[in-house]
Amino acid sequence: MSRDKNPIVKDQPAEMPSEGGPLAEYGGGLPPSPVWFKEAVAVPYEMGKVTVKGAEVTFQRWGKRGAPGLLFVHGNGAHAHWWDFIAPYFAEHYNVAALTFSGMGDSEWRETYDMDTFSLEEVAVAEAAGLFEGPRKPVIVAHSFGGFVTLVTGAKHGSRFEGMVIVDSPVNPPERPRGGPSRASRPHKVYPDLAAALARFRLAPPQLCENHYAMDYIARWSLKRADGGWSWKFDPMIWTRFEPGLDPAEMLKAAQCRIAIIRGEESALMPDDVGDYMRSLLGHQVPFVSVPHARHHVMLDQPIAFISTLRMLLAEWDHSDPHRSVETGQVSI
Repeated sequence: MSRDKNPIVKDQPAEMPSEGGPLAEYGGGLPPSPVWFKEAVAVPYEMGKVTVKGAEVTFQRWGKRGAPGLLFVHGNGAHAHWWDFIAPYFAEHYNVAALTFSGMGDSEWRETYDMDTFSLEEVAVAEAAGLFEGPRKPVIVAHSFGGFVTLVTGAKHGSRFEGMVIVDSPVNPPERPRGGPSRASRPHKVYPDLAAALARFRLAPPQLCENHYAMDYIARWSLKRADGGWSWKFDPMIWTRFEPGLDPAEMLKAAQCRIAIIRGEESALMPDDVGDYMRSLLGHQVPFVSVPHARHHVMLDQPIAFISTLRMLLAEWDHSDPHRSVETGQVSI
């Protein structure tokens, strides 16, 4: 199938909401955006679906089947469209796919959720998108919560992948316990119009982001029509029905494929001690790149720098051989 146009793009501003988040000032209109961004989100892609354990999981695909595979994975409550302005920059040389986890975006909801099932969704989308048909094994690029899912994939299915790039997914040292997603939940609020809904959009965890055009784009894909107005697409009960997986540190050490780590240099979730701990778990033998002037949502804060960093990492992997960590015995670069 050909790509769907964003069904709720709107050029004319509505009445300004009295309060809200960073997008409130635009009153439902589009923030100014650079030419490169407009061209990227206009690049055609295919839409696909695959059923995993009874739930339909959606994905997008760019590039040519038969090229090396590259899978982009989003974070908590997000969706595949977070990668619409990143993926096209890899489509010339890769068969690129971006999935939407069940319970999020346009994928179906489940009665219960767990890390193993999310991991199976990654593998199933890679299969359905033809990422295993390339001349070498595919690579996963995963942000935030998606990075923790990918650690499970690397430990349990990593032999099928060339490597995984973990983007600002903190594996905390024991003295800095990780709380995980909040288990609190409540039904979504219905906003009377699109402008009011966009005005309430915020990043989680909270942070500043100067690139309002990127926030606006993903916010529009995060919304759906509801009785009486607009509401969010993700399952509001997902974390009350969620079973966490194994210790992320153990999953990281058990990886059966290459690993690289990217963080936002100003990320509140990935301070230096967290990065040092993650590298120590892998024998200090993995690429670890800090993107300047980026916070947790690296691809929103510094999209061009993120694209350049990822291109560099993938090019290095194309021309080098992995070796083994002294501490873990696993493939680490």
